[in-house]
Amino acid sequence: MPAPETTPPQSSLPAAAARSTAHFLAEAAARARDIQAVIGHVTSHVGAPSGAPTPAAPPAASVPAPAPRSAEAPAAVTPAVAAPVPDLGRVLGGPRGLGTAGLRLTPRVQVPTDPAPPEPPAEGTPIPGLYHHPVAEPDPVRVEEVSRRIKSWALDEVSLYPEEWEEQFDGFSVGRYMVGCHPDAPTVDHLMIATRLMVAENAVDDCYCEDHGGSPDGLGERLLLAHTALDPVYTTEEYQAPWAKSLGSDAPRRAYRSAMGYFDQAASPSQSDRYRHDMARLHLGYLAEAAWAQMEHVPEVWEYLAMRQFNNFRPCPTITDTVGGYELPADLHAQPAMQKVIALAGNATTIVNDLYSYTKELDAPGTHLNLPVVIAAREDMSDRDAYLKAVEVHNELMHAFESNAAALAADCPIPTVHRFLRGVAAWVDGNHHWHQTNTYRYSLPDFW
Repeated sequence: MPAPETTPPQSSLPAAAARSTAHFLAEAAARARDIQAVIGHVTSHVGAPSGAPTPAAPPAASVPAPAPRSAEAPAAVTPAVAAPVPDLGRVLGGPRGLGTAGLRLTPRVQVPTDPAPPEPPAEGTPIPGLYHHPVAEPDPVRVEEVSRRIKSWALDEVSLYPEEWEEQFDGFSVGRYMVGCHPDAPTVDHLMIATRLMVAENAVDDCYCEDHGGSPDGLGERLLLAHTALDPVYTTEEYQAPWAKSLGSDAPRRAYRSAMGYFDQAASPSQSDRYRHDMARLHLGYLAEAAWAQMEHVPEVWEYLAMRQFNNFRPCPTITDTVGGYELPADLHAQPAMQKVIALAGNATTIVNDLYSYTKELDAPGTHLNLPVVIAAREDMSDRDAYLKAVEVHNELMHAFESNAAALAADCPIPTVHRFLRGVAAWVDGNHHWHQTNTYRYSLPDFW
């Protein structure tokens, strides 16, 4: 009997990159063209002269770094006179924190010599001592168009909320949020992919878990049935029809089904499966937090942080390539080093939410777990000291994200990998900017 063959070792990230660079780039370029065909970006070219030809955008995979819209995406939704791309130097130059030099394929872009008009001051105050990268205001033209479209979708397509919730929907400023988080999106249609998913995710959180009728009781059943709007059920003919009918039974499921339908049209099968996987992670985190609420239990700090690695923003930055009109191949996305970078980005951005929403949650009925509250309870600290320690935890996570992203960029010199990492970094920065400036929702505690 011949000796059994040994199991081949798992591919390392550099080996995976070397093995399939040419194939991945060609495939991603073709995918970018497919996405543009589905999106129909010409129809969304707001402000273009009637009948004016629209040059085709170059394959996204061949672009090593997001460029100004006039160069990267001629079909972008931008009028003749438009605001500059938000924080162009940040997007082109890559992250600037500790250990991030390796993320740049080209030298950092120099400040133009022509004087530029000063940026209007941003609303809100950043948390003192919080490590972050300031960014410019999102393109107001895009913000206005995304805001108009998402409200039309919410009201006309999925009947998402009753009239009395309109002020809260507007105050969330989701258009400004998503434009700021995806500065390399070629068109408004691409931005809408992320915006619908963000609104749907928040509808599930609000209606199932939080403010608008949410409860830990029975949450597992509600989340499971909602998840089938993202990950379809395949069953016998007799039972397929009642399941399909159930998808329209409440606003969260209607929103999930519609948003995922739009996403599937633009994404590759691997991108869609990636998103479904991350949403399952999110729902698992919701269930852990609900269990603690039912038991009236405050977890250890490490337990809370473990929960927050699942109940966090991860599904949002992980789709940055679909929103950008290209694809990070599945083999590279699945590498442990890439997964670690994405997890750290999700962890850091979610602690940002804990910190900025701290006073909002204290004013709400019941006990809301967030990192400062858990640190205060478990480490016997004052509210102020616990909050300041939570800022330190965030900063450590941010530095870990940036140093790991830099190491990954050095190990895997593929343009789509670098572009994806820059997209995740842009999402991290845009997420902070939205939290800082959304004074309708957030205010800081008086700890300084």
